[in-house]
Amino acid sequence: MPMKVVSLNVALPSTQCYDGRKVLTGGAKRPVPRAMLRYENFEGDGQGDQENHGGPDKAVCVYPLDHYPHWEKELGGRLLPGAMSENLTVSGALETGVCIGDVFKVGEATVKISQPRMPCHKLAGKNGERLLAKWVSRTGYTGFYTRVLSEGMVSAGEAFELVERHLDRISVADVNEVIYERSRDFALIERLAGLPELAADWRAMFAGRLERVRRQRQWV
Repeated sequence: MPMKVVSLNVALPSTQCYDGRKVLTGGAKRPVPRAMLRYENFEGDGQGDQENHGGPDKAVCVYPLDHYPHWEKELGGRLLPGAMSENLTVSGALETGVCIGDVFKVGEATVKISQPRMPCHKLAGKNGERLLAKWVSRTGYTGFYTRVLSEGMVSAGEAFELVERHLDRISVADVNEVIYERSRDFALIERLAGLPELAADWRAMFAGRLERVRRQRQWV
């Protein structure tokens, strides 16, 4: 299936009421026909929590439209594009098929996959299901982030075109298996700790895990 941008979604930070609590979030995204993609994010988009969201390694959040039927069944209703607080709702770009470091052309811009997306409590609050983050991690239906290699105008309906496949071929799904400890592949953890295309904080996280595994092995 050709990969395509089904919806382009943006929002500036706003105060939302989730589960009876007011939170500042950029997650209340709505579709727009087009937007200029800058190195940090789309124009008209922003993050309420800049310590844990946004920045060059997480400039664009991408989520597969292919997972929407699953979540509609789990959540008991129709979901509109942007329901997972993603910037790009994309068809055909699954976690099992795209890799850290893969480069895509989207409209006039080019982007590179930098890490899986880790769900947070605000996504759960937005969708009215406190277990949603846990369900996302369990299924591996996380989506992913990209950094921006070149700026440009992006429009809904345009191709999400793979232009360069990373030689290491470590899929987003592979990283999810390690981060959620369904896999204890020492060699893969070592590769991730030294993979320049992976976001810096993730490399540091895997380097720490690598050191812990090494210490444990010394005591065996």
